[in-house]
Amino acid sequence: MEIRYNAGEIITAMVTPFNEDLTIDYPALERLINHLIETGSDAVLVAGTTGETPTLSHQEEAEMFYFVKKIVNGRIKVIMGAGSNSTQTAVESSVKAKELGADAILTVVPYYNKPSQKGMYEHFSEIAKSVDLPIILYNIPGRTGVNMLPLTIAKLADEFKNIAAVKQSNSDLDLISDIKMMCPEDFIVYSGDDSLTLPMMSLGAHGVISVASHVAGNTMKEMISAFKSGQIEEAQKLHIKLYPLFRKLFMAPNPVPVKAALAHLGLINEYVRKPLVVLDETEKEELFSVLDNVL
Repeated sequence: MEIRYNAGEIITAMVTPFNEDLTIDYPALERLINHLIETGSDAVLVAGTTGETPTLSHQEEAEMFYFVKKIVNGRIKVIMGAGSNSTQTAVESSVKAKELGADAILTVVPYYNKPSQKGMYEHFSEIAKSVDLPIILYNIPGRTGVNMLPLTIAKLADEFKNIAAVKQSNSDLDLISDIKMMCPEDFIVYSGDDSLTLPMMSLGAHGVISVASHVAGNTMKEMISAFKSGQIEEAQKLHIKLYPLFRKLFMAPNPVPVKAALAHLGLINEYVRKPLVVLDETEKEELFSVLDNVL
């Protein structure tokens, strides 16, 4: 079966490495990109929530995207985060992503202002009409305060061919069945939670937009490949192996733990911009114990 847009099975929602003065650390970013390509990422998402976009300026986002695109050099796909709780800003960001050469955009359900289902439909319709790029919708009720219903997703997918996928960060797995049942066959679902990747794939999800793939990409790739080749028990074993890490990477607000894990592996520094704060030493010991055991 063909799908509207295939960014691969593992899209890493990439962190933004910082220097001690909290400027973007471009040498670390280059190391990170190459590490992700070498460990199974099929695409990277630049300027998503994991990249600390609430604290990045639009100029920083554009400069970072340009750098990432240059370093990737066609080896994998590069997706741009282009969401906002203002429809006009989201449209402008989407047009800018097109100008920068994004392969696709990820755009989140408007947060804080809690739109109705009709408001969400109008918001994403405006974006879809404004830009000729594959669009991945991002439904994350825990951060936005509202849940985009499967019927709304299906209506958008029916009307706009460039709305290609949804990143579903909702633990209610019945919603995956509803989305698969209501949406066109070529519309795809990505898990937005690492720990739900395998359960969601059992219901028809294509893959994951991941945080854990920063540090465990190869094992996650093995799990997905095992499942898709019918080695269900092997996929379950790999899921159970990874599960403690999936949980620990959210022991504090994302991306604080994954940045600590990447620093532990010598890839970047752990610095985050306020209001986020780094893990304390006790938390680091807990995280590193699990990380070292999994790896």
